[in-house]
Amino acid sequence: MPEVTISEEDRRLLGLWAADRAERALPLFEARAPSDPRPREAIDGIRAYGRGDLRKGPLRSLALAALAAAREVGDPAATAAARAAGYSAAAPYIHALSTPHQAKHALAPAMYAAHARELAAGGDTGVGDDEIRRAIEHAPPAVRGIVRQMPAFSPGRSRLDAFRHRLDAALRLAP
Repeated sequence: MPEVTISEEDRRLLGLWAADRAERALPLFEARAPSDPRPREAIDGIRAYGRGDLRKGPLRSLALAALAAAREVGDPAATAAARAAGYSAAAPYIHALSTPHQAKHALAPAMYAAHARELAAGGDTGVGDDEIRRAIEHAPPAVRGIVRQMPAFSPGRSRLDAFRHRLDAALRLAP
């Protein structure tokens, strides 16, 4: 199994990109659970890490808390939005082995944000596709470099798989 080489700076850039992706869907969670700060805290935490103001360690508990909020909210779009936030805080936790699971760390915030926005739009696939397009357009070279080190993802069967495949394929090709 090939090894992944990611600098701390690349992890920070990945985290900032992931936070941007997740934040686009966050209002969907906050509308359903306005008193639950956990997904917002996860995004704030990954942003602080991306700026160099926070070490990686606290991100794990922030990610897990946002994922717990996702399980509790009871609305599919809000659940996906909280997952995007949780996975954004987990994005820097890519280890040296190149596995499909590790690739999910990099791509899940964009996938779940697109899914959340699509669900909130009544299943309008154009909304999800636009969100994926935006994620591709805003991906910094560091994110592209990380994805290129991971195994390619096949199309799969679910809508999330389709998002992941499109992200993966486009990020590999772009300069």
